[in-house]
Parts: sequence; C-alpha cells; structure tokens
Amino acid sequence: MMLPHSYGFVARIIRPSKTPASRDEVRSPGAFSRLRTGHLPWTALCLLLLLLPSRLCLAALHPPTAPAAEPHPQLVWIDTDIGDDLDDAFAIALLLRSPEVRVLGISTTFGDTELRARLLDHLLAASGVHGIPVYAGLPTSTTNLFTQRAYAEAIPQRSHPDAIAALLAAVHEHGSQLTLLAIGPLFNVAAAIDRDPETMHRLGRIVIMGGSIHHGYTTLDGHLTPPAAEWNILQDPPGAQTVLTSGIPVDLYPLDSTQIPLRISGRKRIFTAHTSFATPLRELYTEWLPHSWNHSPNPTLFDAVAASTLLDPMLCPTQSMALRVTPDGMTLPVTLPAHRTVPRALSGSPHAANPAQESPTGSPVAHIHVCLQSSPQAFLSLLEHRLTGPRPTF
Repeated sequence: MMLPHSYGFVARIIRPSKTPASRDEVRSPGAFSRLRTGHLPWTALCLLLLLLPSRLCLAALHPPTAPAAEPHPQLVWIDTDIGDDLDDAFAIALLLRSPEVRVLGISTTFGDTELRARLLDHLLAASGVHGIPVYAGLPTSTTNLFTQRAYAEAIPQRSHPDAIAALLAAVHEHGSQLTLLAIGPLFNVAAAIDRDPETMHRLGRIVIMGGSIHHGYTTLDGHLTPPAAEWNILQDPPGAQTVLTSGIPVDLYPLDSTQIPLRISGRKRIFTAHTSFATPLRELYTEWLPHSWNHSPNPTLFDAVAASTLLDPMLCPTQSMALRVTPDGMTLPVTLPAHRTVPRALSGSPHAANPAQESPTGSPVAHIHVCLQSSPQAFLSLLEHRLTGPRPTF
C-alpha cells in the first residue's frame, strides 16, 4: 500500500532497517548502534498508536471544566435616619465599598425625611457614587437634633419620590432576592406592610438594628446597663410590633451586640485614606462632634455592625428567639406554651409557615433571629479594610 505524499515521514519511520549480515556484525559496536537506531522509531510509533485511543477516551470522560460563574451580589434596600447620629453614614459607606452587595435604593425615615434625603444626595455625590436613587419616607414630628444639617443644606434642595411606593416596587420586582436593611425607626417598613402586605411578604428578609434584650446602653465608663427602650424601637413601638410579628424573616441586631466604638486610631486611618468616602465621613464627623457633650466623641457604630453582617454573617451570629414589643418600646424575650400557636401569615405568601403567637398579656410575639454577641475586632478590621483600601472586586 502506498502512503500519500503527506505521510512520507511515516513511511520513512516504519521502513525496516537492514538485517545484519553476520553475528559478528551484530556484535560490533557500530552495527549495534545502527540496529537500535533503526528500531526505535518503529517502537515509538507503536507506543503512540497504543496511547492515543486511551488519551481520547480520557478526554471524553473528563471534558474541560467551565470557569466558575461570578457570584451574584446580594440585592439590598437601605432605610435610614441618617443625619442625627454618625453610624448610618458609616453603614452606607461600608456597603457601597463592598462588591458583595448591590444597593438598589436608599430611603429616609423619621423626622424631616426630605432633609435627610438631601444629606444622602450630598454624601453620594461627594463620594462619586452615581445611579442609586434616593427616596423620602414618611415625615414625622420630632425634637431630635439634626446634627449634620449644615452638610445637608450645602447642596440645592430637590424633591424626592415616595419611599413607600418605591420600596414596594422593588420588592415586587425582586421578591425573595431582596434584603431590606432597616437602620432607623420602622415607620416606612410598617407603612409598606400596612399598604401592601401581599407584596411585602415576598421580601427575602429584613435586617434591623434595634432592640435591647439582656442589657441597654453602655455608659461612658464602660458599664452595662439593664435592658432599655432602644431608640429605633422607641420612636414607633406599634410599627416595630407590626414589622417584627409580620411573618417576614427578621434578623435583629440589638444593643447587646452593636455597641462598638470607632476610636481615634481607626478614625484617623479612615479619614486620611485615599478613598472617595474619606473626606465626606470626616466632614460629617466634624459636624457631629460638637453635639457629643453627653456621650463619647468615639462614635458608636450600631448601624454599621448590622450592615456588616450582610458581608459576613459570622461577625454576629444569630439565634432563634421569641420577643414581644411593649408600648414603651421594650423588646422582651418570652417563653410560651406550644398550644398558644396560631396561624397568622397571609395565605399564599412564602412565609405562610411562620406562626404568630400571643404572650400571656395578649400581645403578639415575634419569632425572629437575634444576635446577642458580635466580634468587635473582626468587625473593625473589615470596616477599616473596606474604607481605607481599594474597593475589592470578586
């Protein structure tokens, strides 16, 4: 059989070598060398023909694996009372510097919500953040001091869309993929549940900074006080009760786990970092500081602790707990007999299996997840890393 011209090199490889003329020729060094040289190509070809099918089989059994898909960021809506204390600004900055989350919108709650929205406009613009809509929530009457008013009023006023309608639209579109981070009094969240409970029951979960379980506010000298009415719950106890007993999954971060101060060394690193949030955070701190006469100049990062758990839940692990909200804003643990369980969630909602209960006093009981102990050093390390270094990419 004649091989095609293109296979001439194969013909040359498999052409038999000359047979030795005599035993002496085989034994001679030169002849032995020629014999080995002549047979090696034939041996190599045989091995190649034997190995090639097995390699093809292995390739069929183990095809190349596709590269791992990029993780999808967690969708988040933030509801905040930014402008009084300083922790809201740190919470928002932390999330906007974290690729694990995608903030779909920010709404303001409590007091002059238009002024708070104006402050957010300034903060986002000064930090180079674009494309995140800001909404004004329900305005309420308050005598609380808006410590960062000058920062808010440094930019022109504009009208902001209704926060309740925007939140409901986001939940309707994204459903269980959306997490609501509530770091202020719960006026807006309760109003959204009252306005359209069917839609709100499609929400994935609500992460709340609020409540006081086993101890209250820490004193200036570091002492723990007995449980107290925490600020966010105290401003609207009926709204808090509506939210906590709604049947929507709730993760609660109370005073027990969120009182982590940002001391001067950490502030210095954050305020002097070469990041877009360094200057705005420093300016907000400068406006807040003169009003800290009755508390430490080290801001307590209540809201930022709750926000950090969206990035790493192990910073503040939660446990199941039954609570009731009292008319004076207390969040009290309760133990109930099983026979008092009654169905309460809306039929057809993804949370319909969540039962509601009544306490011995007749008030509804919330079955939620609560963090009672956080990891301060791990939290501060994450916060400083995100607010001082380059924004990570995943």
